Amino acid sequence: MDTLKGMGLPYNAASRFIDRNVENGLGHKVAIYFQDISITYDELQQAVHRFGNALLRLGITMEDRVLLLCDDAPEFVESFFGAVKVGAVPIPVNTAMAPADYEYFLNNSRAKVIVAHQSLWYRIRDIRDRLRYVKHVIVIHESANHEADVMDYRQLTNGESTNLEGAHTTHSDSAFWLYSSGSTGNPKGIIHLQHDMEYAFNAYARNVLQLNESDITFSASKLYFAYGLGNGMYFPFGAGASTVLLKGRPKPDVVLETIEKYRPTVFFGVPTLYGSMIDLTERSQRKYDLSSVRICVSAGEALPAQFMKKWKQLYGLDILDGIGSSEVLHIFLSNGIGDIRPGSTGKIVPGYDAKVVNELGMPASAMEVGDLLVKGDSIAHGYWNLHEENKRKFIGEWLHTGDKYYMDEDGYFWYCGRSDDMIKVNGIWVSPVEIENALIKHETVFEVAVVGVKLEDDLTVSKAYVVLKEGIVAHESLKSELQAFVKNELASYKSPKLIEFVNELPKTQSGKIQRFKLRTGS
Repeated sequence: MDTLKGMGLPYNAASRFIDRNVENGLGHKVAIYFQDISITYDELQQAVHRFGNALLRLGITMEDRVLLLCDDAPEFVESFFGAVKVGAVPIPVNTAMAPADYEYFLNNSRAKVIVAHQSLWYRIRDIRDRLRYVKHVIVIHESANHEADVMDYRQLTNGESTNLEGAHTTHSDSAFWLYSSGSTGNPKGIIHLQHDMEYAFNAYARNVLQLNESDITFSASKLYFAYGLGNGMYFPFGAGASTVLLKGRPKPDVVLETIEKYRPTVFFGVPTLYGSMIDLTERSQRKYDLSSVRICVSAGEALPAQFMKKWKQLYGLDILDGIGSSEVLHIFLSNGIGDIRPGSTGKIVPGYDAKVVNELGMPASAMEVGDLLVKGDSIAHGYWNLHEENKRKFIGEWLHTGDKYYMDEDGYFWYCGRSDDMIKVNGIWVSPVEIENALIKHETVFEVAVVGVKLEDDLTVSKAYVVLKEGIVAHESLKSELQAFVKNELASYKSPKLIEFVNELPKTQSGKIQRFKLRTGS
């Protein structure tokens, strides 16, 4: 992977992930399965080049920002790589945000172009006069209703040339941005470079997943997430494989039916989705046909060992749990094929380095909880216009992840929670994840989140918010039963002092539980 560090060498990520497959004789192979159509690498390259040429005709030049407000569909891929090919910088954003969020993204990034699916554009067209830098709006129309003051995606690109020479970018040029979730303040613009996708592909997809040309990937996590961007786009394209794109919400039944229909070989999900699919399978007593899948992946949050075991019992498939971040771009700690330790995040992915440090910044001893730092060449260039935050987060070659971990004697890493999620009970740090993993084993529990809350005497105790399985009736004696269950699994002081039954847990669009909302009651 050191070859990616050649400073000043010509390199364009669109040429690597799109053009190379055509050059290697894969032009007639299916690149994308979407709804009832399939798109070959030849067709994808032509669409990418048409979009890139359209940007050039609009006067878009090197490093101009192009915001993508797109569903998981071929146009996302075309516009992403079309922008990269001409040296512009695509910025995919979450499709489930409020208009004020998009106003922030557009003005903060100074994007000159918006590419949006029609239904998504309708959410923000009323704030157009507040968008300071936008010059062009390109709408992917889904109906016959076309507006006069925007450009139609297909009309714009259809007449363009399918030949396009890539911009003279290098490994270290900006390629694309991602925005953080913004759970602790405004979202941060994360700047990724041209070589970052190839580095993450070689490190994780090739080394850990052993992804190859014969694979078909399907990601329930959307393309605008760092996790989904790799799973559903540059991983399969890097291997000359195929991807399945799902436009709608990844509901458990839809996901399972999509696997049956397209028969992917590698499936990517998040822990909450695996839990929901397990629950659906058990309740419906219907076993879906997942025989095409050779390996499953989970990231976003720690995967409970119980989910891993139940999934294996139901479908005979292993789930590789791992951790990544938008800053690192993809997974850097992971279990491996034939090397799984349930409940752990696994070992360091080849190409990365990781360490756990104590409060003094010194390496923690085995089994000692500390802060997780990671090093690797797909780590972002930095945050856009956040000088002080860059100094705190990017420490030389190391990224401070904000996660609490410990490493066991065998080199496996174990997640304890985000730094601000840890709970100090009677002077002892307690991991909410450890309590959650114990509670999820109980036959009545569907989902759970544990946070620290302060009582009237200002003492902090652990509180579990529990979602019960369908058909289970909440009652006071069940709380005592759950507390006793945890005491039987863990040290008694780790049993939650308080339990509240809720109908659902607050989550991000990627399925992460928003514990800060439970702590603050928001």
